[in-house]
Amino acid sequence: MRRQHLPLYAIALAILIVGLAFAGVPVNTLLIGLLVLACPLMMMFMMGGAVHGGDKTEPPPTKTDDRDQRPSGRR
Repeated sequence: MRRQHLPLYAIALAILIVGLAFAGVPVNTLLIGLLVLACPLMMMFMMGGAVHGGDKTEPPPTKTDDRDQRPSGRR
């Protein structure tokens, strides 16, 4: 999703809400619909610029010695 299209999405959502209100859909139904859409919409906006797949240039972790992992209860 590109940021240049965000105003168009906002206008389309506003037109949809006004159209549904004029069609006789109750306001509480519209509010419930907006709450249901809020989570996926926030996910799209917040994760839009995230890089998926991780960083491939990082070297793999080194293997640690098993003696370092043992509990020191017995001596």
